[in-house]
Amino acid sequence: YSSVMEPSAYFTVGSDGTFHPTDYARGPWSIDACHAGPPTGLMARASENLVPDKPLVRLLVEITRPIPMSGFRVGASIARTGRTVTTTRIELHDDERSYARAEGLHLAEGELGAVASHHVDVPDPSEATPGAFPIAPTHDEVDIGHSLEVRYVPGMSRGAGGETFMWARSKVPLLDGEEPSPFQVICPLADSGNGISWHEGTETMAFVNADLVIALHRPPRGDWLGSHTVSFWEPNGIGRADAELFDRSGPVGRALQNLVLRRHR
Repeated sequence: YSSVMEPSAYFTVGSDGTFHPTDYARGPWSIDACHAGPPTGLMARASENLVPDKPLVRLLVEITRPIPMSGFRVGASIARTGRTVTTTRIELHDDERSYARAEGLHLAEGELGAVASHHVDVPDPSEATPGAFPIAPTHDEVDIGHSLEVRYVPGMSRGAGGETFMWARSKVPLLDGEEPSPFQVICPLADSGNGISWHEGTETMAFVNADLVIALHRPPRGDWLGSHTVSFWEPNGIGRADAELFDRSGPVGRALQNLVLRRHR
């Protein structure tokens, strides 16, 4: 992929407020549909812009149809506001269709001083093995895999349905010239759990998520972010990808995806 053509962000913005995905926002399943991670970042951005005084701690996303590479708008409103808890509603849409809906949860911070917490030792990304994005696209176009530098923790399977710990670092922000929040930064990785741990490759099986839940107990720090993922597939065509999310200091939250599994005919 020529560096001359390389996008500088996941999206550009038109004069009418429409977000136009770049090649880096494309998903692995169709040349015409986005990976849900970058659009989820835009929904997080919309929620955070509405509630600047409380951190976003959870985003529940329902993907109602493929999110088009042709562009969309983002609408957002406050659903409930309070001193401690505020919730938001966000929608990706154009003039004809709705593509995804989300609910944001914002919680007020309080000062506790020193407090006991759970500790997990984290493998260092500098000791992980560089590699390619874990699933191959079903097309020949540039997609989100080209936007991420990834590394794998030795001793864990890559794909094949087993536990996989993958570090990732994005090459670009959501929007050119705008610093994304930590929640926005982790969204592309959070929506990649079904691609990090899988039981059959894309040449025989489709494993598309119908939703995404991101819950963070603290903001991630730094550019290298990790996903320790396990996926569960069932004979009835339903699955789940379960990912614990990390930065270099330890766990920051969790991402869950409910999956539609379909074997190619």
